Amino acid sequence: MKGIYKITILTLAVLLLAACSRKKNSFLSRNAHAVKGEFNALYNGDVAFDKGIEELAATFRDNYWEILPVERIDLEEKLDVPGRKDSPNFARAEEKAAKAIQTHSMYIDGREYNPQIDEAYVLLGKARYFDGRFIPALDAFNFILDKYPTSNNINHAKVWKAKTNIRLNNEEVALESLSDLLEDKELSKEDYADASAIMAQAYISLDSINEALPFIKQASESVKDKELKGRYTYIKGQLYNHLGLKDSANLAFDEVIELNRKSPRVYMINAHIAKARNFNYEKGDKVLFLELLTDLEEDRENRPFLDKIYNQIGEYYYNDKNIDTAVAYYNRSIQKFNNDLPLQALNYKTLAEINFDRAEYKIAGAYYDSTLIHLKKGTREWRRVTKKRENLDDVIKYEDIAIQNDSILRIVSMSESERLSFFTEYTRKLKAKAVADSIAEVIAQESIANKEFYNKTKTGDEGENTGKFYFYNSSTVAYGKQEFKKIWGNRTLEDNWRRSNKKSKLENIEEVVETIAIAENELYKPETYISRIPSEPKDIDSITGDRNFAYYQLGLIYKEKFKEYELAANRLEKLLTFQPEVRLILPSKYNLYKIYGILEKSSLAEQFKNDILNNHADSRYAEILLNPNTMLAEDESSPEFKYKELYRLYEASKYQEVIETCENYIVIYFGNDIVPKLEMLKATALGKQQGFEAYKKALNFVSLNYPNSEEGKEAQNIYKAVLPGLSFKDFLPDDKGKRWKVVYDFKTEEREVAEELQVKLDEAIAYYNYTNMSTSIDYYDPNTVFVIIHGLSTKLGGTGFAEVLEERKKDKIKKSHFEISSPNYKTIQIHKNLDDYLNRGNEVMEENKEIKKE
Repeated sequence: MKGIYKITILTLAVLLLAACSRKKNSFLSRNAHAVKGEFNALYNGDVAFDKGIEELAATFRDNYWEILPVERIDLEEKLDVPGRKDSPNFARAEEKAAKAIQTHSMYIDGREYNPQIDEAYVLLGKARYFDGRFIPALDAFNFILDKYPTSNNINHAKVWKAKTNIRLNNEEVALESLSDLLEDKELSKEDYADASAIMAQAYISLDSINEALPFIKQASESVKDKELKGRYTYIKGQLYNHLGLKDSANLAFDEVIELNRKSPRVYMINAHIAKARNFNYEKGDKVLFLELLTDLEEDRENRPFLDKIYNQIGEYYYNDKNIDTAVAYYNRSIQKFNNDLPLQALNYKTLAEINFDRAEYKIAGAYYDSTLIHLKKGTREWRRVTKKRENLDDVIKYEDIAIQNDSILRIVSMSESERLSFFTEYTRKLKAKAVADSIAEVIAQESIANKEFYNKTKTGDEGENTGKFYFYNSSTVAYGKQEFKKIWGNRTLEDNWRRSNKKSKLENIEEVVETIAIAENELYKPETYISRIPSEPKDIDSITGDRNFAYYQLGLIYKEKFKEYELAANRLEKLLTFQPEVRLILPSKYNLYKIYGILEKSSLAEQFKNDILNNHADSRYAEILLNPNTMLAEDESSPEFKYKELYRLYEASKYQEVIETCENYIVIYFGNDIVPKLEMLKATALGKQQGFEAYKKALNFVSLNYPNSEEGKEAQNIYKAVLPGLSFKDFLPDDKGKRWKVVYDFKTEEREVAEELQVKLDEAIAYYNYTNMSTSIDYYDPNTVFVIIHGLSTKLGGTGFAEVLEERKKDKIKKSHFEISSPNYKTIQIHKNLDDYLNRGNEVMEENKEIKKE
């Protein structure tokens, strides 16, 4: 009997070993490895894979303001490098798929006999795909197509290969393979729906919406999964909308809505919102439409989507011209923010535009700032909003100056009694607010203390001094005191202490806060503010001047930039009532004449025209009014002609004359578009005359005072990008110089002598046939000009040539000179530090002497 058992056990062991063999194509081996692969490695791999998909879907947030992707995941291609760690679920799925292949593959004589191995390769490719490693995923799918042509998963692998190609931006390759695949009659319904969806995605990626539409329709009709059906149908509606077919889009959105609970609610709500955005406010039933939106708002199940619903109700009221109600709903949408960044940006942008239309530019600027926070930096929309926001910078700046300085000047004009009354009332309000804030803080702190005590007693952590009797427990006693004070306040130990005429705790707090913390604070004393009122005439004049200039700039900005002619006229009219500086009066009147002409207020326009002609008859503005069709650029009295003359002086190195004339013209043509050009020319002339620091300061002035002009932008660019490279003022060593110059210096009044020397030098260069050498007369500063010999390759060569000219009888050029390399010559011209260069040798000698002494 024992022998039979031994034989049986031995037989089973042999059979087991035979079944474990991957080299023998037997019924037992095939089925054993298939079962082990399916119910061990592949099962665990599939479980991990499904968890990874759920994790991706849970973290992905759809942007319903753009066409949705067919896959509800956000993937980016990642490098397959050692040590990289991403989703552990996909890593585990890949590991199990690889294990199934390594331990259960029966690839014998060019054929795979384990029917589960192709499943393992599919899982391997999918795990890599969702891990963002598309090249390795493509390898896995290609392996199936090459090695398992008769596999049941061959079409499935083709679909996934096409998906991977789309992720790799190979849409054309994907479309070609999918077109052939969709003609296969044996394609399963699931693969057919998947392939159609991927075809649609490929065309969407190529921005071919017309071609994508029929495929997304096929996908929505074929897919069995209700979540995908809702998604594909919603995308179908988006594509119709993109093509401008609103009726067809609404039908698609109705299909999504009819799915109701069969599909995720997010699709249904967004279908309602998308359909609402297609509503025709001229022909549609607005009462019924508002009822629908109200029902959506009141449905408790829609609470996670209130941000979208409130925004759409805001849109309804905005289109119905009920702006204040619209604003209220936009703010409600902001308050219910649910991580929908595009929606939040839309809310802020709409509120910004509403305030912009109301000419509340400062408030609009704040809303534009909030919009930018919720937009992705660098996108087209981000750039558009940024530009709008930058356009508001000047108007916000000058409105602030106008409001602040108006307030200061109004207080300056008050009598002493009026000032005292004004600041007494002001500090009273400040004090009342401080008291209220202090009381609220005390109450909040007590509430926190009570909560902490309650939590302590609840957990039994009552400190060291504990006991059953009430007064033995210090924490309990402290809590009792707090509760007593909370109810009764600070009461004296006396009879009838509970009577209502006794002070409550709130009154005690107010009294303590006011008498101790607030009464001694300088912020709450009127004298503090009265002492700060400007009294010096120069200070008041400065404030007045800034205020007047701000009003003038606001008038121009509203007129030129925003076309807000009423606002522009208001600011300029108000400016004239301030009796401003002379330079502001004439351009203000001329601009008012132009504004009232645009507004078709002919009587007012004529009034300002006559004012200019009668009171400013010799002005340039009067000339323009009398000769509006004159070609001003060719007129010798025009700003444009004057600028051209100045530029010719600049080219002739007459920098002092250019600077002085620019300053005169800037006053004369104040308010004209030529002024930024004159300022830029003046800045360049200052740089040539006085050097780097003067140029830097002048450029900064132009960039700050004319930021919206072409010259202002150019100045800002030079200031930031060019000047840092020119700031280096140290000299290069002589051995670094590859090109050299010989320089003769003359006083400015010796210009004729300098010109005579240049003639002699030119003759000598021609005599010696030095074709690579030339001469010039260069401006250095108002007192000095240089005669330069260019084209020398060494310092020694320059010295030698100068000596030859001294000794040659015909020339006898005995004028003092120095040699300098081209880079160092550029440095002395930029920084005007010739003395530093000439003293450089002396400094080196002094240093050497000091070293020898040491």
